[in-house]
Formats: sequence, structure tokens, C-alpha cells
Amino acid sequence: MNLLKTTLVILGCASATMAYATTETAMNKTVRLATTTSTYHSGLLDYLLPVFTKDTGYTVEVLAAGTGKALRMGEHGDVDLVMTHAPQSEAEFVEKGFGVLPRKLMYNDFVLVGPKNDPAKIKGDKNVAHALKEIATDNAVFISRGDDSGTNKKELNIWAQTKMEPNFGGYKAVGQGMGPTLNMASELQAYTLTDRGTWLAYETKLDLEIMVEGDKRLFNPYQVILINPSRYPDLNYQGAKTFSDWLVNPKAQKLINNYQRHGKQLFVADAQTQ
Repeated sequence: MNLLKTTLVILGCASATMAYATTETAMNKTVRLATTTSTYHSGLLDYLLPVFTKDTGYTVEVLAAGTGKALRMGEHGDVDLVMTHAPQSEAEFVEKGFGVLPRKLMYNDFVLVGPKNDPAKIKGDKNVAHALKEIATDNAVFISRGDDSGTNKKELNIWAQTKMEPNFGGYKAVGQGMGPTLNMASELQAYTLTDRGTWLAYETKLDLEIMVEGDKRLFNPYQVILINPSRYPDLNYQGAKTFSDWLVNPKAQKLINNYQRHGKQLFVADAQTQ
């Protein structure tokens, strides 16, 4: 019996442990996935991948990074497919010929969280751009991921809508994944923008609460995209397509909908709406 060697790489985060199974003797049965830290920190991949392996015989090696880094890994042919959440960057990735077969997979939303004493007095604001302006005007502490992730791209896009530069004294870009960023925001009693999935996974461990939610600008869709085999013919395209096909099939979509933390659904599957 072959022993399984498990590895997970978290790029741009403070640590790298944990693993998803790969076998040393059957590398053609290994699929390399670059994905966002939110799909890892939320626990979704730990939940889905054992079922995928049981169903198909393929194992998945996960490299968790911000969306920008994940897409660059795809551009360089370092992975077989990507799972990300930055629609404009993903469209450019496909248009430039790096990615093929983009598929909608699921969505959740972003929420603006902060300390319970709410120094900027933004709780309940329905306009996230206005809330950010209030944070800047109050010079409250705001922790930005600052890592070119989908969350960071969304945050900067909203700042652009405020017509303000995020260069006030309380603004801190930390270059970390979503989990470490939330932990830092809790320790410093700061505001931050987070995807709801990671928030729900970490909520009980944080001294923070949701301040702003529900603004349509906070919609957060995820896609899965294969790396173009004409650019990198040595990639495991067949394994990647098998994984993509599995993710959008009814069984996996039901699993995504059923995944909960603390009794709350983290993601809404939407492959069927394509």
C-alpha cells in the first residue's frame, strides 16, 4: 500500500502546514489547484476534497494564496486550475489565453466588520463606500489584507468609489490572508473587509461584529478556470477538467450548499444558473 504524502502551501500567509493528499507514485492522479485563502480558511476544501478523491481517484494539491497570486501561478503554468473570486481579473486571465472553460461555481458576499464600540459609528450603514469614508474621516484603524487578493481588490475598488485614497494614519496593509487579517483586526480593535465564509468560520474567536452588509457592491462570486493546455501541454488537464466537472455537478453543488459553520451556510452554489 502506498503511503499518502500530504502537502498544503499557503502563500503570503504566516504559516504553511496541513495538506491534501498526493501520491509519490501516481502523479498523473494529482491535480494542482491555486485558490483563494478564503476557500481554505473557511474549511470548504477540507469538506469537499475527500469526497472528490473518493468519487474519482484524483487527489488535489492545494496552493492557497490571494487571487492575484493564484492567477499568476496559472499564468506561469505552476498549477492545473484556479478557483478565484475577482471577476475582472479572471476575465482578463481568460482573454489573454491563460485560462479556458471558466465556470461559475458559487457565491457569498463580503461584510465590513469592526470593534463592538464602533468608533466610526458606521454600524447599520447600507452604503459600504460611505462607511469607509467615515472610517477614514475618523482616522479609525482599518486593516487591509494588502495582498492583491480578491478581497483586497474589492476593498480598493470601493475606496476608489469614495474618491478618497486609503492613506490615512489608521490604514494598515498587512500582506496576509483573510484568517490572519481577521485575527489582527480583532487584536487591534480595527475594521476590515472580509468574505462572509471566512468570517463565519472565525466569528466565535473574534472580538468583532458585522458593521455593514447587504450592499450589492459586496457580492462575491467564485469561478473555477482551467489552465490553457495549448500553453502548458505538460499540465494535468484531464485531471483538472475532471475536478471542474465534479465541482459543477449536482452532487458537489449540493455539498457546497450544505456546508455550514456554527449552523450558518457559508456559500451558495450557482453553477446551475449558467
